[in-house]
Amino acid sequence: MGSSQGDEAMSGKPLPMAERTPPASRPKPKRERLPPWFKTALPSGEQQAIFNTTKAAVKDNTLHTVCQEARCPNIHDCWVSGDATFMIAGQECTRGCRFCAVGTIKTPPPLDVDEPTNLANAVESMNLRHAVITVVNRDDLADSGADHYKQCIEAVHKRQPQVTLELLCSDLAGDHEALAHLLEGSPLSVFAHNVECVPRLDATVRDHRASFSQSLEILRAAKQLRPDILTKSSIMVGVGETDEEITETLGMLKEAGVDLVTIGQYLAPSHKHLAVDRFPEPHMYDEWAQHAIGIGFSGIASGPLVRSSFKAGLLLRKTHDPNNSESMPGAYVYVANQGNQAPVHLKSGME
Repeated sequence: MGSSQGDEAMSGKPLPMAERTPPASRPKPKRERLPPWFKTALPSGEQQAIFNTTKAAVKDNTLHTVCQEARCPNIHDCWVSGDATFMIAGQECTRGCRFCAVGTIKTPPPLDVDEPTNLANAVESMNLRHAVITVVNRDDLADSGADHYKQCIEAVHKRQPQVTLELLCSDLAGDHEALAHLLEGSPLSVFAHNVECVPRLDATVRDHRASFSQSLEILRAAKQLRPDILTKSSIMVGVGETDEEITETLGMLKEAGVDLVTIGQYLAPSHKHLAVDRFPEPHMYDEWAQHAIGIGFSGIASGPLVRSSFKAGLLLRKTHDPNNSESMPGAYVYVANQGNQAPVHLKSGME
């Protein structure tokens, strides 16, 4: 027996059609409202002028900053305080991590031979105290870009030796020889590489070429090669981890010789990225910070708005000088041999 719809089609009667919603009127994915502790103030007056000068210097030297590419919520606060994070080796990455706003490309353009000079020009013109140089993954290169990173670091240091330098490096595809070349004679104050998430979530959060174990070994090797350089890593929360896994991961980082650590809330760059799993209350960041300093880290910044590079110079300065009175808005900052610095914008999790 045929269906009734089949009979209608045979008889020439038109079949009912589903109504189509015009593309322009289709509802957009609903954007989840952020908890109240994510409110930030925009700069004004002199601070806005400093921000505008910094932004112009970046543009004039054809550079990219991770502050802009990753849509960091702290960009104004960092740039007006003398910290900036530059992204070198291209604008797109050879890997496609599910949390990251930076674009992905299989075969990137060749490295820019003028980038070391342009970077030095920008740092000089911006009156910085601390510069973070971060990189995209360059799996297309034999050394993963290590020699280029070394040239950029040396160019900035030669031009501005008073500026402290931090490299937020890739895992260099696990190449310890490339790492040794990069760190030999380096003027870096901090070598950073982010594990990003707890080990269990590697396959969910990161590109298949990345792994917690590979990241951990790069950090361990960096400390062994240059014990005089502080090592640093960062953990995102809100990607599916448990509180217990955060403390376990902190223990693994400390065992690998990591000195500094940051913990911050993951925020999805778009609805196409990994969805946010949870928003821990601010008091949890204080608990994690206290645990970290208790097991021997030299310094930690922990809070919903904290990013690996957020006021990175401040954490470095406080680690070297326990009497440093600078503040990091929205963060719990602890350094060894010093009591905690209470958060400026977070009180019991709410304003």
